[in-house]
Amino acid sequence: MNHKMKSAIESYVRSFAIAALVAYNAGITGAEDLLIAGAIATLGPALRAINPKDPAFGLIADTVEVELNKLAKADKKKKKAVKKK
Repeated sequence: MNHKMKSAIESYVRSFAIAALVAYNAGITGAEDLLIAGAIATLGPALRAINPKDPAFGLIADTVEVELNKLAKADKKKKKAVKKK
């Protein structure tokens, strides 16, 4: 599982858990109602996931990740070249 997918899943789980806990704390104790509250809370991360311009999960994230990987590789090469001198 790649880093981007793991981050997205963690976002869904956090949203679901917080909404269910808040609903439970407000006195809603029915399992179905808690599941519905949690499911509704996952709409925020879902909307981010389908937005191609979202910097965390959208298409921009893919481009940024590729560029960061290129910069990291270039930095490693520079450090190796400096150590050899």
